[in-house]
Amino acid sequence: MINICIVEDEEPIANLIRMSLSKYGYNCTCVYDGIDAADLLERQHFDLLLLDIMLPGADGYELLEYSKSIGIPTIFITAKNAVNDRVKGLRMGAEDYIVKPFEIVELVARVEVVLRRYNNLSKKIEICGLEIDTVSMTVSRDGVKIPLTNKEYELLLLFAGNPNIALYRETIYERVWGGEYDGTSRTVDLHVQRLRKKVGLEKELRSIPKVGYKLGVKT
Repeated sequence: MINICIVEDEEPIANLIRMSLSKYGYNCTCVYDGIDAADLLERQHFDLLLLDIMLPGADGYELLEYSKSIGIPTIFITAKNAVNDRVKGLRMGAEDYIVKPFEIVELVARVEVVLRRYNNLSKKIEICGLEIDTVSMTVSRDGVKIPLTNKEYELLLLFAGNPNIALYRETIYERVWGGEYDGTSRTVDLHVQRLRKKVGLEKELRSIPKVGYKLGVKT
């Protein structure tokens, strides 16, 4: 699972980001002070750092220098929206610069781009007897390729990247179809049903009442 450290001194904002990204399958830890964040980064592995600039203890620019030294890619998330601030952050080595307020869907997309850039998203995924090759975008079982539509492949990749996590229909729709779920469309359900039959996940890919779906994987 991808581990993300969120460094933000406003706890409601930090917790909102954490809860939102958790729905997409990311394991998030919140820190509210720059010094505490530096200590945590030294003790624990993270794949990505989401970093505010204005922090107590040590500011975001100082933390960026530290995160670069230990090889953790960093995205600034800040209310500082002046061009000079954005240019400074990017020139110092931040992978991206997001200005508050922002849409969670946009944040998720930017997170995925950075993780892919650093090869933290697996090129081959083996799960439930399936092999997913994210380079050739093919799926096979016992060496036999299973033909899937683009949406079915994206659905499977989403579930495989979030094993044992219940994904809301809203989340699934946003990630695969890129729009806002209106609560009535049967698109998600119909595609999941077809996917289950094609790849043989009738038992593992389960419906969660009033939520959505979960790919159950034995650990």
